Amino acid sequence: MLQVLVWLGTITFAASGALTAIGQRFDLIGVLVLASVTAVGGGAIRDVLVGKLPPASLQNETLLWVVFATALLTFFFHRYIERLGRLPYLLDTLGLALFAALGAQQGITFGLGFWGVVFTGTVSGVGGGLLKDVLSRQIPVIFYRSGDFYASAAAVGSGVVFLLHPLEPTVALLAGVVTTIIMRVGSRWLGLTLPIPREQ
Repeated sequence: MLQVLVWLGTITFAASGALTAIGQRFDLIGVLVLASVTAVGGGAIRDVLVGKLPPASLQNETLLWVVFATALLTFFFHRYIERLGRLPYLLDTLGLALFAALGAQQGITFGLGFWGVVFTGTVSGVGGGLLKDVLSRQIPVIFYRSGDFYASAAAVGSGVVFLLHPLEPTVALLAGVVTTIIMRVGSRWLGLTLPIPREQ
């Protein structure tokens, strides 16, 4: 189950990064770079935080080839993908949820407490997207009201993984993924946002 989630999260984030690059009119190299950074960036940051070096994603040649292939396929068939409307948003949401849960699981494996697990899970979930936004010259969505919960959804999902892990690790992972997805999609549907400072 764990490896399935790793592969699914990597592929969805690679496609999300590639679609963002295409939307910014990047060339083929730019698309490959942004897809790769989005796919492995969050996990790499997480591994550095817990002292797992070199990052697992950089040691998995098969996974990196899949990222490369996903970026190429997205580059050549993006017109068909974009016709699916909300697919980029759904891919980003799924990648966020998967990597947040996997990051939380990694934190638990390394013996971190509740807040350590929440932090590693959140960074794992938003890290790739954060790098994607910076490299594509956009304000990272975790820093402003983007119309839904993002980092906060990843944080709550990570917390769920920690709390349920003693009962059943696989159930905890799936529950964390579902929680993050519901929080992000639900907040968008209900129009919920986090508070910001009042203007003077």
